[in-house]
Amino acid sequence: MMKFHILTLFPEMVQQGLATSILGRAAEKNLISIDAVNIRDYTQDKHGKVDDYTYGGGAGMLMQAQPVYDAYRVVAGDRKVRCVYLTPQGAPFTQKKARELSGEEELVLLCGHYEGIDERVLEEVVTDYISIGDYVLTGGELAAMVVVDAVARLVPGVLNNDESAETESFHNDLLEYPQYSRPEEWHGKKVPEVLLSGNHKKINAWRLEQSERRTEERRPDLYAKYQEKQKVIKKLSAKKRIFIHMMETLSRGLGEVLYAEGKNVLIYLPEIGNAMLNAEDEEHLEKMLPLIPKAVSGHSIVTVTDRWNERVSEILGYHGSMLCSQACYTRGEPLPVRHKDIRQLTVEEVPYVAEHYHLGDEIYVRERITAGDVFGIYIEGKLCGFIGCHNDGSMGMLYVEDAYRRQGLAASLEGYLINKQREQGMIPYAHIVNGNEASIQLQERLGLNLSDPAIWWLYN
Repeated sequence: MMKFHILTLFPEMVQQGLATSILGRAAEKNLISIDAVNIRDYTQDKHGKVDDYTYGGGAGMLMQAQPVYDAYRVVAGDRKVRCVYLTPQGAPFTQKKARELSGEEELVLLCGHYEGIDERVLEEVVTDYISIGDYVLTGGELAAMVVVDAVARLVPGVLNNDESAETESFHNDLLEYPQYSRPEEWHGKKVPEVLLSGNHKKINAWRLEQSERRTEERRPDLYAKYQEKQKVIKKLSAKKRIFIHMMETLSRGLGEVLYAEGKNVLIYLPEIGNAMLNAEDEEHLEKMLPLIPKAVSGHSIVTVTDRWNERVSEILGYHGSMLCSQACYTRGEPLPVRHKDIRQLTVEEVPYVAEHYHLGDEIYVRERITAGDVFGIYIEGKLCGFIGCHNDGSMGMLYVEDAYRRQGLAASLEGYLINKQREQGMIPYAHIVNGNEASIQLQERLGLNLSDPAIWWLYN
């Protein structure tokens, strides 16, 4: 369950606005909880006053620090819960920010009023300053409801359709394609024939074309970003097996191009702090190195040759490296899945996955499960294995209990995830640590192509 705590002077406004439709049903199912906290309840003024005049003069009143701080402390206790202050001075709220916030277990949203809030308490409790647009509202409540709606719909289980959160407007720098319902003809306008054909390949192609056209017309700024990424993907596609990780990172909207000249490419994944680099020569490498964000030094970078590993590690302060084979599935047909009881896991299964997955801690496991990217396989109702999608988009986290091995469960798990990603228009790929022969054999058996040369993960 994801918990939203909204600190406000008007709790009824928030409660009524978020208690209906999809969010209301999600709250009833305990997928989310919405706690509207009345800041007035924490004032020390006997008349319930929470505002006062500003020092230095000026029009209007300012919300005082003490009641805001006490309200936050009641919610957070001694923990440092992420706190969003809704203000026109904040960073623009985007779909990427919504996805980032959806990974939190709890979120505090602070609603200002009057002329704002005493700066001292903002410095004490606020972690994020967010604006929903360049205009002024009478208070932060409407903005808080916008943020809650955008974030909550990304929580696993809130939306009925698994794909709907991924295919709507602003995903991968494209606006959503036109959609139609019955009747087939209305006011002389017919539903496009391709949508009635049942040919999903043609339908997906039509939808992509319409999304591109609509984005170009309505959001040329987004379309320019999309075109830039498509040019890079096209250049890299000449060696798909080697560059599939970079291609998919861009096509899924996970990465930003920081440098691109031919196949010399630097990609940054801002939500996780990783980077991907390919330099054909030293000249391009030296151009790219200053562009690598500082955040990458605390995370990882993927290279497709060991030629520059020493230089990259020196710049980023890395001390570790890991050689991996890269496998991708490019066939046109889905894979058979012998075992049918495969389900998306929930936070209740975090302890089980964390116990058996040793390349990430419990925080990472929880984040992957919360994102809806880990799936378990059940035999007679018992969870006995799992597979997941990493935060960079690659498949992994594959595990089957000893007692259930050699029964095809691993093949069913990977086949299931491959089919799921293919249905969403992705090219499934995975990184296999050097020496894991069992996994290499599984990839070959399932028909995945292995890269040559292999790739390197460099890390601190």
